[in-house]
Amino acid sequence: MESTADPRRADERLDAGRPLAGRTSPKPGAAPTLEIFGRPVSWRDAATVVLMLAGVMFFARLGTRALWSSEFRWAEIAREMQLTSRYFWPTINGHVYYDKPLGSYWLVLAAARLTGGLDETSARLPCAIAGLLGIWLVMLVGRRIYDDRTALLSGLVLATSFSFVFFSRHASADVETVTGELAAFALFLRNEQRQDGWWVVGLWLMMAATSLTKGLLGYVLPLMVLGVYSCLADGWAELGRRLSRGPVLGRIGWLIERNRWLFNWKSLVAIPLGAAVYYVPFAISAARTGSEKGLEMVYRENVVRFFHPFDHRGPVYLYCYVIFALMLPWSAFLPAALAEAHRKPAADRASAARRGHRFTLVYFWATFIFFTLSGSRRSYYLLPILPAGALLVARTLTTPTEELSSLGQRLLKLGYTVVTIAVIGSVIVMLPPGWILKGRLATLPPAPDRAIYAACWAVSALAMLYGLKRFDTRRVAISTAAAGLLFLGYLFIFAMPAADKWRGEKRFAADIRRQMGQATTGVALYKTVGPLYYLNLPHPLPYYDSVSKLKQSALDDKLRWVIVRRRDLDNFRNDLGTPGKVVASEAAFAFEPRQHVLNKELLVALPPLSH
Repeated sequence: MESTADPRRADERLDAGRPLAGRTSPKPGAAPTLEIFGRPVSWRDAATVVLMLAGVMFFARLGTRALWSSEFRWAEIAREMQLTSRYFWPTINGHVYYDKPLGSYWLVLAAARLTGGLDETSARLPCAIAGLLGIWLVMLVGRRIYDDRTALLSGLVLATSFSFVFFSRHASADVETVTGELAAFALFLRNEQRQDGWWVVGLWLMMAATSLTKGLLGYVLPLMVLGVYSCLADGWAELGRRLSRGPVLGRIGWLIERNRWLFNWKSLVAIPLGAAVYYVPFAISAARTGSEKGLEMVYRENVVRFFHPFDHRGPVYLYCYVIFALMLPWSAFLPAALAEAHRKPAADRASAARRGHRFTLVYFWATFIFFTLSGSRRSYYLLPILPAGALLVARTLTTPTEELSSLGQRLLKLGYTVVTIAVIGSVIVMLPPGWILKGRLATLPPAPDRAIYAACWAVSALAMLYGLKRFDTRRVAISTAAAGLLFLGYLFIFAMPAADKWRGEKRFAADIRRQMGQATTGVALYKTVGPLYYLNLPHPLPYYDSVSKLKQSALDDKLRWVIVRRRDLDNFRNDLGTPGKVVASEAAFAFEPRQHVLNKELLVALPPLSH
């Protein structure tokens, strides 16, 4: 019978004394150093600078913009929990909304205690903190599987990737999920050579906590990535050899040995403990309310949605192009990074380094394939792939240009050309929209803070010229990082807050409260949830999807105003049998598309009705 001993044992003996695979350990007591611009810098100092830059990107003017889109869900659910003291029963307008577990709402409430109240800042603060932790964790992962320089650049790449910055400044649970998964990977890689240690308890607790923010992805993605990586750590050839020869029991034994982090007796403690941590909030919710709605929604949102989607049915090729938008500007180098990552490794390359690189590839492709196979697809679902993409790009850009393959060099030059053209061409943002656009788009307001934008553009253009002067991976990394920091910094810290003057949700709520005066009743919702969070009423509003029921309440003198979408106004008036008067409206602007304008909300004053 063929031995099931782990072939990694020999490599582990060779790597003894080298805890970080793929890099040389510093002398005992010495701080690891690397050179930046010709000067030695300690790892700790360089990592601190990356974290400080990320902190500016994620936290600067975080609460300046009003909430929008899905952010209202997190703020309103937290507000109603605070209002009712029902912390195990998420509601919107008094109706249960258990689409996500409770953890992310609790984080918003915890942030509200830190900031002194529930507002835009506290709603977004958990994601900003999670984003910063994610940068730190991706650097730890990069340091363990590659080297210090790659680790630092991977943190910088992730901190200047468009969608990671966006969701780190957005009230949701997406970045919290990504960070929890990174924490699980960092813990695994740190303990890969002692797979049956007690650290597996921490792994399952991390996955449980992550799953309490958005859903079972906190379990599924880490288990999938770690399981596939454990089988492929020594390559496809080794996997094929082990699974194609020998007795069946021997093959099964080899798979078990490669996944000892899962198949060991300590998992008998870790798995039930992790499951209990995840289940307890749902059990308390069910005990207090008598409803199993929480677990029902877990099944619906995680299992049913994957196999039998009831919404968000994007095309199967959606993520093939979405990833380029999510990872801007670094996605321009993703083709080169993937070409280099799949190049046949040099024979003399350390086995530990090869295994580390395989981890990144498994991380990237397993995540991509998993979300592609899901029946429900939306662009931001792919967010968990960004750290893997950042590691791949960083590895390519810390490799000397002459060591890249000819294909890798061509793709890198093509990507840099695209970035350079985009940076230079973005000068048009400083022109009045009417000069270059037609129709309703010509009425767009000019870019805000154009002096700041001009400075960002000028420095970015100089950075691109610096890269073009002598093309190499180091200059590509420096110039792209500079452009990413400046343009994304302008967009999120200056432009988006300034654009709030062209949004009307918050002002609309203020207009409604002025109409109501000191009253807290008399307003109803018709086929919309309205600006509930900004109304900040002490009780739910009556909701109607039928005019006949609404009319009866009006006849009983219980209603004076109705919030209705513009698209429903005519039908509402016809069914009501009286015009009603629009006394407040969400602002609409000429440059907005018609469908967007039709979704704006109005406050209609009801005239006296007679039986």
